[in-house]
This record gives sequence, structure tokens and C-alpha cells, in this order.
Amino acid sequence: MRDTCLALILICLGTLASALEIEDHRLFPGSGDRVLKVISTADLEVFEPYLNAFQSEQPSLSIDYTVVSSAELHRAIRSGAVFDLALSSAMDLQFQLANDGFAQSHQSERTASLPEWARWRDLIFAFTAEPAVVVLSTQRFSGLDLPTTRQELITVLREYPERFDGAVGTYDVRDSGLGYLFATQEARSTDAYWRLSEVMGRLNPQLYCCSGQMIDDVAAGRLALAYNVLGSYAAERLARDSGGRVQILGMEDFANAILRTAIIPSTAQEITAAGALIDMLAGLGQREAPGDWPLPPLGHSGADSLVGFGPIRLGPALMVYLDPLNRRTFLTEWENALEQR
Repeated sequence: MRDTCLALILICLGTLASALEIEDHRLFPGSGDRVLKVISTADLEVFEPYLNAFQSEQPSLSIDYTVVSSAELHRAIRSGAVFDLALSSAMDLQFQLANDGFAQSHQSERTASLPEWARWRDLIFAFTAEPAVVVLSTQRFSGLDLPTTRQELITVLREYPERFDGAVGTYDVRDSGLGYLFATQEARSTDAYWRLSEVMGRLNPQLYCCSGQMIDDVAAGRLALAYNVLGSYAAERLARDSGGRVQILGMEDFANAILRTAIIPSTAQEITAAGALIDMLAGLGQREAPGDWPLPPLGHSGADSLVGFGPIRLGPALMVYLDPLNRRTFLTEWENALEQR
């Protein structure tokens, strides 16, 4: 019976793959017939320790883990795809799903103990706070003073265009939900965002969907720097980089931090198991020290001392730039700045 159930899961996955742009997938078999279906933006190498820890508590439960982009996750849940838990770094898109009725309520002592800014109406729950950082190639920056503010970064890019032409990476915010969130939040917080975007636009910037790809290209020397990538992914990559090829910079003038969040979609079937995983993540999110977990807790994002640092708050303000007219206006201005060639 168990083998039959797992076989059906794989068949369903093949059908799902035709509708979803899946970046990665893994089935963690349990000893029983129940399957928790998770859709997530977190890379497998980053999130596997959490899944293993949860499954050690519930060994009979299989976990079907699908990795997609934040925009793809948002589209899937809105279109009625059947998942028991949705984990995303694009907290504005997650908030919109919860606000629009695509999430189920979950209440527990563990989630009730979360700070008010890390949960909303028992529908959406944060379990990490992760700052945006700059990742640079130490080789490509050899002999240069390292920038610590956006103005210093603008100055370096302007003074050495031949060194950085085609070697600056950032998100394609038309496709990346997380990239769009970082861009809109930064644009509303500092005028330097648009000045920097225009300078990057004159350097033939390389546009990406995901933090991991940008960081890998910096480590390989294809990029001199990647702008506004997730600090947690950068730290994980740095831990594997024994050659000192990668360095992480937190901009000292301003730093945003996203809250990675969880919702139980309205289509969920394994609601109890989904709630139990949320409780585990909420507990880890409130740990006092980072420990050996790949993702930082809510109170240890690594950017606490930076000017302007703070988690982007869960609330209706997140949906301002999701309004179709506001989004179209922002993307037009972004394209004018970043696509100058």
C-alpha cells in the first residue's frame, strides 16, 4: 500500500511539472501512507536539515518537497494547486495570498508566542529574518577599496566601468517575486536605489531569478558582484568556499530584511501535519542563538547594527506595489534604468 501511494505521488508530480516550473524536487519517504506536500522557495541544500528534523519527530510521514520561484509559488496557490504548506521569501506575495482568502487559519501556543510583527491573523507566520546583502568576487575587486554604502558602490562602478561591464548581477524584478520586494522596499526607503540602478544599467547588468544563481556566478568569477541577494544563502555559500573567492558586504547606509513566511493553503489536506511543521519552524525562529541551522532566526539576521535595518513588516502596506497600476509604473521606471543598451 505504501509503495502504491508513493508511486501515485510520482505520477501526480509528473502532471504537476507540466503546469509548474519546478526548480528542484525531492521525496522524503516515511514509513506510513500520509504525505505532506510542501511548495517552497528555499533551496533543498538549505532546507533539508529542517525537513530531516521534522521527519525524525514524525517518521511515518512522507514529505514531498517542491522548489519553485516565489512568483511561481504565488501563481500555483492562486490557481488552486494542492499543497499542504507554502514557504516563501516573497512576503508581499504571501501576504496577498493570506489576505485574499487562499490560506487557512492555524493556532497554537508556539505561533501565539511569535512577535506580533512576525504573524498576521493566524494565517501567515514568519520564522526567519534575512537581510539583503552584496556579494562580491575578491579577485575582481582586487586593489579596490571595498564599498560600504550605496554611494561608495556607485563611485566604484563609475570609476572602473571596464572592470564591471557585464559583471554586475541583480534580480530581474519582472520575474522574481523576492527581487521585486527588495527593489520596491528599497526604492521607497532611499533615493540612492534609483541612482545605483541607472549606473548598473550602463554596465550591461546580468539579470537573474534567484539568489543562488547569482552567488554561484560570483564564486565562479563570472560576476564581480551580486546586488541584494539573500544574506542566508550568501553565508551558506561562503561556508563552502575555502578559497576566499567570495565576500559578503552589508550596506551600512541602509539594509532591508525579509521575513521568510509560511501559510497553509486553502487546498491543504494534511492540515495537522502542516501546522506541526509551522510550529517547529516558529520555535526555531525564536531560538536565542543561530546555532548550526542554515537560516537565521528572527532576532539574529546579522544586520542588527546597520543603519535603517529592520524586518519588512507584515501588513497591508506590503500590497501597495502589487496594485497593477503601481506595479506597471515601477517596472517601467526599472526597465528605463536597468535596460539602457
